[in-house]
Amino acid sequence: MERFPALISLLLLFMATEIVTTSVERENKSSSAGLIWSTAKEEGDLMHKAGHADDSAAAADDVDVDGGFSSLEGMLQWAIGHSDPAKLKESAQDVQRLSPSELRQRQLEIKELMEKLKMPSDAQLMQIALDDLSNSSLSLEDRHRALQELLILVEPIDNANDMCKLGGLGVIIRELNHPDSDVRKLSAWILGKASQNNPYVQKQVLELGALATLMKLVNSSSADEATKAFYAVSALIRNNVAGQQLFFAEAGDKMLQDILSSLSVDARLRRKAVFLVGDLAECQLENMDKAEMPIFSNQFFLKSVVDLTASSDLDLQEKALVAIKNLLQLRTTEAMVFKEFCRLDDALERMKKQLEDLMLDEDHREYVTDVESLRKEVELSFQAKLGNVRYQSETPLDL
Repeated sequence: MERFPALISLLLLFMATEIVTTSVERENKSSSAGLIWSTAKEEGDLMHKAGHADDSAAAADDVDVDGGFSSLEGMLQWAIGHSDPAKLKESAQDVQRLSPSELRQRQLEIKELMEKLKMPSDAQLMQIALDDLSNSSLSLEDRHRALQELLILVEPIDNANDMCKLGGLGVIIRELNHPDSDVRKLSAWILGKASQNNPYVQKQVLELGALATLMKLVNSSSADEATKAFYAVSALIRNNVAGQQLFFAEAGDKMLQDILSSLSVDARLRRKAVFLVGDLAECQLENMDKAEMPIFSNQFFLKSVVDLTASSDLDLQEKALVAIKNLLQLRTTEAMVFKEFCRLDDALERMKKQLEDLMLDEDHREYVTDVESLRKEVELSFQAKLGNVRYQSETPLDL
């Protein structure tokens, strides 16, 4: 409350100026009548409002979504709601001792203060950052700063949409080709955040051709850059059939297989890759009317997913199990490929023994129990798929 005494006093002075001006005009015809002060009702109202919490909430409605105030009245109500009633009354009494000319001077002061207090909207802040990025003479440090500000601002879906309307996507996509690795990383990260569960932004980014550039950045020697680029790729194609088709047209299946099968790849990237596999398979299950992508029937690809169950990284194992569970439900995946080529039954048995050992650690027991439940689900799905194959092979053809 102590932060606002000057603000509240100035606000009261401003309102008093309006009242005094009106009073002076009203009495203009009778100079001998003296000054009539008509603030008793207003002051009483202020005291009444200051004592009620509900009015503070109502005053909040007058605050603009940009961070400013929609009106002087809204600003006044906010100040009243954050004031001490006793100090408020004292300020009102001080106001009454000022002359009309002094009040008018204070009115100018409060207007200047209001301009200083008015915060720019998120859209305005994004425009400032985008303008900075468009400045070729901008220092590398300031370029990083502008990108970091955008990274925060685009998180709300409405802001991400606004950035599109401001033409910001083109600016960010251009930064993907910057010689500095951190600039490329931040730019990819921004595109990923803006595209996450946002079909409107996904469509815009895909139409601007950013997917191919992002996929190239996944091969970066910088693990951070590669991980953020993959994050952006995943955000672009998640639940987006058109995006997935573009992804596979750009050899996305090979990119995934290379990441999953390489032990030298950063663990974060492998986790994201296998998570995406599970997500793609799930999306395929939700669109059964669409033809299944060839990658799902590629035995080498399937084996690279199954082999992840042998990892010492339990999180990676869990994500691999989720992917396998979804893959087993697809029409084009063959049970015998999982059994004979991928050796899924051996992998599940080996994992069972590993989890039994980990169960002895009390600190991780709950998580390990969850992973074991998932492993059992996969095992049941696998056996069911095998059972269907045996049933079909044993059922005589109708003549």
